[in-house]
Amino acid sequence: MPPQVEALAIGAPAFVFATTHSDQHRLAIAELIAAEGRFGLIDDPDTFDIVPFKAKSVSIHWELMFTRSNPPGTNRARQGEILGEIARIVEAGRIRSTLTERLSPIGVQTLTEAHRKMESGAMRGKVALEGWT
Repeated sequence: MPPQVEALAIGAPAFVFATTHSDQHRLAIAELIAAEGRFGLIDDPDTFDIVPFKAKSVSIHWELMFTRSNPPGTNRARQGEILGEIARIVEAGRIRSTLTERLSPIGVQTLTEAHRKMESGAMRGKVALEGWT
């Protein structure tokens, strides 16, 4: 990744967002991110060593979609408000959904196909199953 980012001639990115295989890419990300940058990740590696980011004082932001709705005492109603606003923005065409494929009908074959695509590590976006048989 560092050579590709360097070829863009935009300087070191201050923000890096990793959606998958962040543990495999962490050394490259640590190399290319700007000092005092912000690194966000959403996947679930078994372990994730943040020491390579220390020399640049990079902040690590590990996000989980259900954080707001999981712990006791959180404002679950706010999660609904956020999701409603996102739906309005998507419907207005201001942002695009990550949905890239729909499989139908829901059954063993389509579930197996969806799982195979996700496990491949090459899938971009999300796959949705719809329509019961």
